[in-house]
Amino acid sequence: MHENFASELAYILTSYSSPIRPGERVAIVGNVETAGPLIEALLAAVLARGGFPNVQTSAMISPDYTPFFELFLREANDAQLDHLDSTMMHWVNECEALFFIKAPANTKALSSLDPARLARYRRTIQPFSETYLNRYAEGKLRWTVCAWPTQALAQTAEMSLIDYRDFVYKACGLDQPDPIAYWRNFHDMQERLVDWLKGKSHVEVRGPGIDLSFEYEGRPWVNCDGQLNFPDGEIFTSPVEDSVNGTVAFNYPSVYQGYEVEGVRLRFENGRAVEASARKNEAFLLSQLDLDEGGRRLGEFAIGTNKGVTRYTRSILFDEKIGGTIHMALGRSYAESHGQNQSAIHWDMVHGLQDGGEIWVDGELFYRAGEFMIK
Repeated sequence: MHENFASELAYILTSYSSPIRPGERVAIVGNVETAGPLIEALLAAVLARGGFPNVQTSAMISPDYTPFFELFLREANDAQLDHLDSTMMHWVNECEALFFIKAPANTKALSSLDPARLARYRRTIQPFSETYLNRYAEGKLRWTVCAWPTQALAQTAEMSLIDYRDFVYKACGLDQPDPIAYWRNFHDMQERLVDWLKGKSHVEVRGPGIDLSFEYEGRPWVNCDGQLNFPDGEIFTSPVEDSVNGTVAFNYPSVYQGYEVEGVRLRFENGRAVEASARKNEAFLLSQLDLDEGGRRLGEFAIGTNKGVTRYTRSILFDEKIGGTIHMALGRSYAESHGQNQSAIHWDMVHGLQDGGEIWVDGELFYRAGEFMIK
């Protein structure tokens, strides 16, 4: 089934998500042991379009991209944890396009590590993250995060590998007669929503497990249509940093850096999460929120719109896109939504509104139980 999956995905990535032009320098970041077919297909697609590919198979960013990340975090001393690899900074500064392939061999690789060691290293590589986000904001760099099915991801999603491949294939719209036309139409659908939200400012979210409000005056909603993430399907903004008030008890588990955190509850006052708890892995939750001053503030509020993502998988690339859900990211905000929050973390947490949750904007019902209510 899906014999040409890798080449079909590579084609849409290099012709729609991040169209490669002749002479552009392109970094392909992934684990060759698990993502080999897609790395090879992307290499061929970049070459066919006249680009100069550079395959990075040992980038110390996360276990999604290299099998050596766990070993590094376990064995590195403090000086090594504080050392930023200059080669990573070189290619992130030199490339015009980056493709990050999420294909972990073990989704629990970091679950027994001391969270403080991971937090320390995340602070070390913050210049890397800031560089690609800043260069993207300046229009000098395009980046796309994509998924490739692995046994680990299928098992974590409680699916067979065959079923998981089919799930990813459909979530990417590759089952459509013309996938590129499908994503262009997806863009147009979301653009209508973004246009309606322009010029408004006050959001209230009500429903089972959530009673939250925030302001977004002067900040745009962003149409996520398959360029930065693939698959995609969300619209998001950055709440004004001191405007978030209320509570949320997330009804989906959250997986971050290999830790599965369940039953997260947050209470916000004037933008800051003044109370935070979890049924499972609470110590890890608190270690990340207290990493820096921005860790307890929201950098993002988003609505998932991809109805091709039909189930929860414990992979945020898919779960934050589930139609009928919202997600909020603690930590760093994105420049395109004019957010000001700075942090070493960007932790997306998903909450389902399918059972009657509502979103009101400036007193008008915008969204109810997974459906947009505006004309």
